Amino acid sequence: MSSGQIAVLVSSVACLVAVVGLLVAITSLRREVARIGALADELKRRTVPLVADANRVVDQAATELERVGAVLDTTESVAATVDSASRLAYRAFANPVVKVLAVRAGAASGIRRLAATESQASNRRNGTPRNGTPRNGSSVTPDRSR
Repeated sequence: MSSGQIAVLVSSVACLVAVVGLLVAITSLRREVARIGALADELKRRTVPLVADANRVVDQAATELERVGAVLDTTESVAATVDSASRLAYRAFANPVVKVLAVRAGAASGIRRLAATESQASNRRNGTPRNGTPRNGSSVTPDRSR
């Protein structure tokens, strides 16, 4: 064997070892790709229902938010109506109520004066002077409880 044939033989053996190594690596990679594909299928099988549930929950939340928005709009409208009604009631009733209270206070004052005047007239008829002491010397105190 010549040195050229030995070089060809060594390079052929090296190529054969490299090809066997590559076949082992390719087989190992195919197994890993199949395993990763199975994991992806499992992940897809588990996540698709979760995503569908999440979409349903988001849709329900959006519907509830629309309802809450409508309720808030209605509440604001009712609050504005009540506010304007209370202002209207205040304007409508404040002046007459003040007038009624003033008439009542004036009537009470007039009744007290009238009662005091009647008491003095009664005392004069009984012989008691304005200072409240009777002319005959007995001590009668005037009734000031009113």
